[in-house]
Amino acid sequence: MVRRINVTGSSGIRLAAWEFADPPKSSPEPGAGPGLVPGPGPAEGAGRRGASFAGARGGAEGGREDDPKGVLLLHGLMGRAAHWADTARWLSCRYRAIGLDQRGHGRSDKPVHLDAPFEREAFVEDAEAAVEQLGLAPLALIGHSMGALTAWQLAAKRPDLVHALVICDMKASALGEHSQREWEEWFKSWPVPFATLADVRKWFGEEDPALERPSASRGDFFAEVMAEGEDGWRPMFSRRQMLTVREAWVHDAHWDELARVVCPTLVVRGLDGELGRAEAQEMVRVLPRGMYAEVPEAGHLLHLDRPSDWRRIVEPFLQAALPSRN
Repeated sequence: MVRRINVTGSSGIRLAAWEFADPPKSSPEPGAGPGLVPGPGPAEGAGRRGASFAGARGGAEGGREDDPKGVLLLHGLMGRAAHWADTARWLSCRYRAIGLDQRGHGRSDKPVHLDAPFEREAFVEDAEAAVEQLGLAPLALIGHSMGALTAWQLAAKRPDLVHALVICDMKASALGEHSQREWEEWFKSWPVPFATLADVRKWFGEEDPALERPSASRGDFFAEVMAEGEDGWRPMFSRRQMLTVREAWVHDAHWDELARVVCPTLVVRGLDGELGRAEAQEMVRVLPRGMYAEVPEAGHLLHLDRPSDWRRIVEPFLQAALPSRN
């Protein structure tokens, strides 16, 4: 089942939330699924069972009366909630899992003017509004890239709402102006419009000069965010607006908000992703209750590159940190 739920975000913007499966009718049997077992340090045994845990601190709490009843999934820049469909489906065995199209993305509103509100605060307020309007709290937040930044900023702002957090391949440090110039040139290189979705998959998955190696999941990612017009397939988002959104982590670091996240937090990276191991370890150190995991043979889109390993990491973390209600 796929169900759209309309949400009103900051400044009255219309947002599309998506439920990809029936919500759980009852909790699974106690002990179902794998347990969370801290593994070797990040520098050793990274390929063990397809993933490794390290750096656990603070101890997971279980059996609390305020255990979460929901999970909100936040996609990355240029993404949409549909990228979380597979994750949402297996999460729905225990939780009510909802994906949110963030402003300027997917089926949510895309303001026409570049001076429209795309500041960080607006994204956080949108997520906060979604949690409250959908009745998801107390909940777990799972965010990828830009969505992870939104997630930890909301967790820092509203610890009463967020009781577990998963950060997927997002840096806390500023990227720098050079990174923004590289993206400007990359956007200009896109051969739009694309004649077919097969052309989309081929260019982004094989032919894009920015690629270090072919990536089928990257091709699928971009095929999911294209819309067909009279002249072919174009992105559902404004590339100029994406550059505006991106300025928040090009120029600013976000360590302070990270340090204010008090709930159990899992920092996950792909070995070939954008978040380096040293910075990921520092993020875990800064987090009051941080834990680290990495996925071998995965890049920035690690939940799409290695979905089984992604599940093997995230599922036991959530079960240990925030078991579902009995």
